[in-house]
Amino acid sequence: MTVITPSPSRNRLTDPFARPRLDVTGPAVPGTEQILTPEALDFLTDLHARFAGRRHDLLLGRQHRRDRFSNGMDPQFQPLTAGIRADPTWRVAGPGPGLEDRRVEITGPTDRKMTVNALNSGARVWLADHEDAMSPTWANVVGGQHNLFDAIRGQVDFTTSEGRAYTVGEQTPTIVFRPRGWHLTEKHLDFVDRAGQHAAASASLVDAGLYLFHNAQALIDAGRGPYLYLPKLEGYLEARLWDEVFRFTEAYLGLRYGTIRATVLIETITAAFEMEEILYELRDHCAGLNAGRWDYIFSVIKNFRNRGPRFVLPDRSAVTMTVPFMRAYTELLVATCHRRGAQAIGGMSAFIPNRRDPEVTARALEQVRADKRREAGQGFDGTWVAHPDLVPVALEAFDAFLGDRADQRDLLRSDVHVTAAELLDIPSAGGSVTDAGLLANVSVAVRYLESWLRGVGAAAIDNLMEDAATAEISRSQVWQWVHQGVVTASGTPVTADHVRAVLASVLSSVTRSEGDRFDDAANLFEQVALADDFPTFLTVPAYTQFLVEQA
Repeated sequence: MTVITPSPSRNRLTDPFARPRLDVTGPAVPGTEQILTPEALDFLTDLHARFAGRRHDLLLGRQHRRDRFSNGMDPQFQPLTAGIRADPTWRVAGPGPGLEDRRVEITGPTDRKMTVNALNSGARVWLADHEDAMSPTWANVVGGQHNLFDAIRGQVDFTTSEGRAYTVGEQTPTIVFRPRGWHLTEKHLDFVDRAGQHAAASASLVDAGLYLFHNAQALIDAGRGPYLYLPKLEGYLEARLWDEVFRFTEAYLGLRYGTIRATVLIETITAAFEMEEILYELRDHCAGLNAGRWDYIFSVIKNFRNRGPRFVLPDRSAVTMTVPFMRAYTELLVATCHRRGAQAIGGMSAFIPNRRDPEVTARALEQVRADKRREAGQGFDGTWVAHPDLVPVALEAFDAFLGDRADQRDLLRSDVHVTAAELLDIPSAGGSVTDAGLLANVSVAVRYLESWLRGVGAAAIDNLMEDAATAEISRSQVWQWVHQGVVTASGTPVTADHVRAVLASVLSSVTRSEGDRFDDAANLFEQVALADDFPTFLTVPAYTQFLVEQA
């Protein structure tokens, strides 16, 4: 592919008038000409020139904070921002047009088939996901933007290899797009600053920038708006940076101030202590918060992995939303949102139906029904599902509480008073580490990584919907159990050698086929679960080693 440069080449180290630029280094893929236009690249260049340095500084701050937690410091409600929490007068902007009723949201990646399925699901909102449910191949990144471009303009359809055609009905969900988190890069775009320094582009700025540049006005014209889910935030300063990106984007694109609305996923332990501050920073561009339960559990493990037995969690299946420390987190989220006029959106139960097995389907529907009734009873305004067959189940649960109301923001939950000790009461999870739990973690992580390496970021495994967040729990638990010298309930020491033996057993049991990626997945698992140092995200080394292509 020809590298697009917005200005003639110069001696950048000596020319004070040299302009930053963004070079496309990836190959041509379907959608390239429509999405990576010179005008869109100019916009992305300006975003990087203004915000890439701040992003880098915030990521350094994350590392310093993790080091402090590892050395014995606990998160806390910040004294510096106590005035924001104590001020009863401020509110967030709230939902924009088409986002008022969010009782059921369906999540999923943006490939053509999933786009059509989501738009026909009957959900009120589609979380179009370029983060945990997407394997960030270059074709997926550009192709997903192309599919969203077409969907927003009513021109998306899908035909299977057998010739079966799928089209979109008249009633479609409001789209909320989730870009990749601040920690991720897009290595198929090379940002060159004024001094001639090269760096991979920010995946967050690329994803959000392309979506907003191409679609903001079309969404407004359709009576909705440009809405985003913001993942993996670790504190209010990261929310402040997003707000500045939104302000700049609105001015650049000629949008009315406050048109962009964001819902922030509270999926890190640090963000749980700064919910009000995050809302405050984004208040003119904020619709609400979401309880990102799986990444939240991963964040607890990651931040306290070296802190001894107190912070060792039991089998993944035992860490439910009803254990006290998880209950405290969700109660605080609902109360915080409603006090500030924000929507509180529940998380995703991992259970999914199996259309070939009625018993599995019945169990899944009952598990999801109970989960959604619990959320609605807590005061959540909506929830997530991962499969179209679950939309009616979730709707039934929330209809029972909401009736004709759009949400429950009038339920202020003044009875909720969550302390730092309750958020950090990790032993309240109870349970134990078992041989079956270890086997499940290794098996799920390897099979998910194999799927991810083939470009599929959301995979049905053992009748659960697995994505990057659930895979992170699996591998980080293994790392922590090994380094904390955990012994299973049946007396098996969880050592690196034992994990390798379990890994070998898993590899011997999977069904192999030509072109599968199980060997690469097993090697990756060893890197992210058994290395001496803990990789902060498993997708970072996986992306760099396997998904980066050159033109």
